[in-house]
Amino acid sequence: MTQTQALRLGVNIDHVATLRNARGGDLPDPVRAAALAAQCGADGITAHLREDRRHIRDGDIERLAREIDLPLNMEMAATEEMRDIALKHRPNACCLVPESREEVTTEGGLNVVGEAAALGEIIAPLKAQNVRISLFIDPEPDQIAASAALGADIVELHTGTYCHAHADEDTQRVQAEIARLQAAAISAAQAGLEVHAGHGLCFETVGAVAAMPEIVELNIGHFLIGASVFSGMPEAIAEMRRCMQAGRSAIGGRS
Repeated sequence: MTQTQALRLGVNIDHVATLRNARGGDLPDPVRAAALAAQCGADGITAHLREDRRHIRDGDIERLAREIDLPLNMEMAATEEMRDIALKHRPNACCLVPESREEVTTEGGLNVVGEAAALGEIIAPLKAQNVRISLFIDPEPDQIAASAALGADIVELHTGTYCHAHADEDTQRVQAEIARLQAAAISAAQAGLEVHAGHGLCFETVGAVAAMPEIVELNIGHFLIGASVFSGMPEAIAEMRRCMQAGRSAIGGRS
């Protein structure tokens, strides 16, 4: 029996910036939220600098890189503009995600298979500066294989379809999506990739994903910021930690 790795929690602070931007000005400060998340037990901070700057701004990335001691995971589209910003600030990791100005939130994973050449041009200079590369993908075998072939360090498995099935109370589809995520996590780990997961996770859905031993990090944002409105960030993070640990504790040995 092998030792199961600890499960890390990355807190995405994008939607503190969304709240700030609703009125303009500087408050609430997403960098202060990141500092509080660090105090409350987050293992990393995630921030998505979108091309339209709808929430996180350039100055937020600059301050997060300078002021927060936790590893910074910068989510970004695979564009030259974002590559150059990342090269300037050198976050711990860049998570490349698909991006459309029309979408409300990220709607699916990267098409690594179809966009390998373009992605490679973005990835190569970042890896040369020791920035870890994460690719946000749907839990599909061909996307995992293409990610490994590109030299990614990490894949982050898109959990949104699973979470939507849970919200719809579609038990059969929930079980199918859990099985799909588990198979993808195993495949990615066997390919030598570090496995993360995220999108749409909440207290009720996180346990099944936490129970997958190959997954070593969950990135959660919108739900945690929403829960913080009612209970405060310390309690929201503590409760998420409890739910994650409950799922992790359910892991038996895999022979």
